[in-house]
Amino acid sequence: MIRALALLVALATPCAAGTLEGRLVTFSVETWDVRETPILIAKGRTVMVGQGVEFDLGPQGFTGGLDIVPVTVEIGPSRIELTYPKGIGWFYTAKFNGYVLRFETECALFENVAIDPAATTMTVTEVWAETGALYINVSGLKYGPEARLALDLEVADCPLS
Repeated sequence: MIRALALLVALATPCAAGTLEGRLVTFSVETWDVRETPILIAKGRTVMVGQGVEFDLGPQGFTGGLDIVPVTVEIGPSRIELTYPKGIGWFYTAKFNGYVLRFETECALFENVAIDPAATTMTVTEVWAETGALYINVSGLKYGPEARLALDLEVADCPLS
């Protein structure tokens, strides 16, 4: 009886999930048709994930005819939200034109990444993870004050670096 009760308690207790809170993350913009020969790699910015907006980027000056679209990025424990408060237009079209968020870790940080359709107005179809990096492709999409992207993440219980 005690074993059965212990098993029920173990099954009812949620597994410890990881979090992005307190992690160092570098956010950068990349544009490429061939990954090994990028058209643009913007200077990344590094912060520790905490309360409020982590990144509020504006133009950095043209490089190869391209510049940064103003974007606000808020990172929660298991969610990332991007908004475009300034300007209206279309992202440059390339095989990849988007954002790379590199979290300082050596383990596979993301177990699952899903676009939240209820909180997203953009037609983003390409988001993927590689170890501690998250890639978000916005190539050819429209941006402006109405554009929003929300990602729900299943974060592994990786140690903080």
